[in-house]
Amino acid sequence: MESHAAIVPGTPPLLPYAYYAPLPSGSAQDDDRQQASGSGVRWRACAAVMAAAVLVVVALLAGASVDRSSPLGGGEAAAGVLPTVFPRSSGKDFDESEKASLAYSADEGGFQWSNAMLQWQHTGFHFQPEKHYMNDPNGPVYYGGWYHLFYQHNPWGDSWGNVSWGHAVSKDMVNWRYLPVAMVPDQWYDINGVLTGSITVLPDGRVILLYTGNTDTLSQVQCLATPADPSDPLLRSWIKHPANPIILPPPGIGLKDFRDPLTAWFEESDKTWRTLIGSKDDDGHVGIVLTFKTTDFINYELMPGNMHRGPDGTGMFECLDLYPVGGNSSEMLGGDSSPDVLFVLKASSNDEWHDYYALGAFDSVANTWTPQDPDADVGIGLRYDWGKYYASKSFYDQTKNRRVVWAFVGETDPEQADKAKGWASVMTFGPISCWPRRRWSSPQRIKDRYRLQSSHIGWK
Repeated sequence: MESHAAIVPGTPPLLPYAYYAPLPSGSAQDDDRQQASGSGVRWRACAAVMAAAVLVVVALLAGASVDRSSPLGGGEAAAGVLPTVFPRSSGKDFDESEKASLAYSADEGGFQWSNAMLQWQHTGFHFQPEKHYMNDPNGPVYYGGWYHLFYQHNPWGDSWGNVSWGHAVSKDMVNWRYLPVAMVPDQWYDINGVLTGSITVLPDGRVILLYTGNTDTLSQVQCLATPADPSDPLLRSWIKHPANPIILPPPGIGLKDFRDPLTAWFEESDKTWRTLIGSKDDDGHVGIVLTFKTTDFINYELMPGNMHRGPDGTGMFECLDLYPVGGNSSEMLGGDSSPDVLFVLKASSNDEWHDYYALGAFDSVANTWTPQDPDADVGIGLRYDWGKYYASKSFYDQTKNRRVVWAFVGETDPEQADKAKGWASVMTFGPISCWPRRRWSSPQRIKDRYRLQSSHIGWK
């Protein structure tokens, strides 16, 4: 998406934490009072934001213009003028964050905020790691009496890179306990990132983790991992299967367009387990949904055709989701021809960074999902959220017979601010729940027994 700003020529970019005036120095007594309360920092931050807003309004009223020949467009911009088009995340394709661009760099004369000054911004309710970068939620599951949340994580930095699986557990999805990093990129098939994936708990209690590996050549392959100790309710250690990679991009699929395996479900018609993987067809630049089936989670067969092909122009479908609504349960048990049941097909649009969904009929035997309204198909119709919200992932909570959806919110701070804070991105809060109903209704916030009082919320 393009982002435009009106800038007065000759002034530095109006970016958070970069254009603030230095904090005035005070007495030692004043400093002690400021350390005792975060209000001083908050007041100055708010004042700085208001001042920046006033400058933008003044620039607009003065008719300031921006040189359209920005460095990002191939031309040369006038000195001090902010490029008008901000780059998108390069991420999985180029192993680089969009915030590394000079368009997001702070002016050298800006105030140097410290981590201590910005700690008050660390969230109290939204989940986020203790420190460093986070993006997609991965493999949420209820297991061993705990809600598990895995997530894309850079354990060593505050921007995209070193993509690993962070891990935390909770009894109520509000109070979280951090655990060691579950998986790191340490094999040729995932050395450039342990990308997004899912967890499936089989009827016999076995735990299957499927994920996309970003290989040494930046090709995307599917991989298998299992718990080192299945009796550990915290699932603290994982073993990557020696047969990895277990699924390679099929013919006709781009090597960088094949990712994010879905939680598997059992198909009674042929006694196989099914999973979906997102991709795209360059002919029409359209998102497609591929279905694979297996009996042992090591050997897979690609089912003929596409389970669904989106409208032309929708681009890469990633972070897929599929589940029923309207019946007695939102557990994914394969197709259901009941007139009371519809299936949500959701895809994250890699072109736009939005999460689209549509309602339709799912025929698991024929391997087809058909939208109820073709004019509101995936990628052109409904969205989970109309704000900054991406890569959502749901799981079935058998303890309450509900489906819970997580997503990550990428903060808009520049990379310099992320480094000063020591973190980047938060998870949505609360989890949204698609409760079983006779007809589809908008996801509602979980309202269980939680009392959202800061004294009861925390991370350990």
